[in-house]
Amino acid sequence: MNRPTNTIYLDNAATTPMHPEVITVMTEVMKNTYGNASSVYHVGQDAKAVLEEARSSVAQSLNCLPNEVYFTGCGSEADNWAIKGYAMANRKKGNHIITTKIEHHAILHPCEYLEKNGFEVTYLPVDETGLVSLEDVKNAIKDTTILISVMYANNEVGTIEPIAEIAKIAKEHGVCMHTDAVQAVGAEAINFQELGVDMLSLSGHKFGGPKGVGALIIRKGLRIEPFMHGGAQERSKRAGTENLAGIVGLAKALEISVANIPEKQEKMKEMRDYLISEIEKNIPYIKFNGHREHRLANNVNFCFRYIEGESLLLMLDINGICASSGSACTSGSLDPSHVLLALGLPHEIAHGSLRLTLSANTTKEELDFTVSKLQEIVHRLRLMSPIYDMSLEEN
Repeated sequence: MNRPTNTIYLDNAATTPMHPEVITVMTEVMKNTYGNASSVYHVGQDAKAVLEEARSSVAQSLNCLPNEVYFTGCGSEADNWAIKGYAMANRKKGNHIITTKIEHHAILHPCEYLEKNGFEVTYLPVDETGLVSLEDVKNAIKDTTILISVMYANNEVGTIEPIAEIAKIAKEHGVCMHTDAVQAVGAEAINFQELGVDMLSLSGHKFGGPKGVGALIIRKGLRIEPFMHGGAQERSKRAGTENLAGIVGLAKALEISVANIPEKQEKMKEMRDYLISEIEKNIPYIKFNGHREHRLANNVNFCFRYIEGESLLLMLDINGICASSGSACTSGSLDPSHVLLALGLPHEIAHGSLRLTLSANTTKEELDFTVSKLQEIVHRLRLMSPIYDMSLEEN
């Protein structure tokens, strides 16, 4: 069967379409600013000026200092650098790190790496909505604790964590605080200074910018090991010729995103809540995931009992609907989501997960079509499930 010509894109947590203005400014840079920003002659210095203008733009968008902005290749790189770079630079102070069980693998895997190299990591639990307890954070801190890393908003279930409160606890105990804000930047109003964290990760393609570029905001004066060696770029912290067009694109996308966050949130919350209501009204045997209130404005996550999420995704795709079952970075895995398991869901239910993430351009008509197709597909898949038949007989 051929796919419909009109695609309904509901996987904006995985990536977003590039904003037309972003494409324009990137094209201009690729055409006209071809110099190497590390070169001393005027063509290189022109590129350097464009680079620093983009850095200042990012700083203005997030209310941090320009020299606190370090450009990276992606959000995962920023997370890796924050965790490993800070731990290795401060291991004489202590070897204990605190994080949560629902972090992105760009946090969990570096923590696992550090555990193999003499560090101790505490993985805090979350409640059934995905919220971490402030008391658990306080109780986990030891004399050897040097770093706390808690994501701003979960990429799968959309739950928003109390980052400012956790940052305050960290500061009271003299502990560095990092937040993976990849899903939140551009979607939530983030003020780096007021938030109180010491490091913050972001990625351009999550808010209308290009893929292959991100940033790590590092509070001035923080001691951290360089991510890559071999050059003086990014103030000798991240060697390698800068992706100038990508950096300019990220800065422009961020500028556009932060300019109208309240309006976007209002529209997306209305569409999000409508979609949640329609799914709950029309499809039985489902489980809503994440916090009802403290969640990203565009995130909807359900588990559909008695079916496999992969089959659901494939059949939605046949009908022109793009969705996911969790993080795009683990889409090749057959294991159920570690996030849903941490929320207390059993394997057999977690396997039937579906994440729908909207944009400001998502329409009610698209959502109505999606719900109607979901009804058909879920019903068809359940008819093929022996577990579903057994459940009906028991009831």
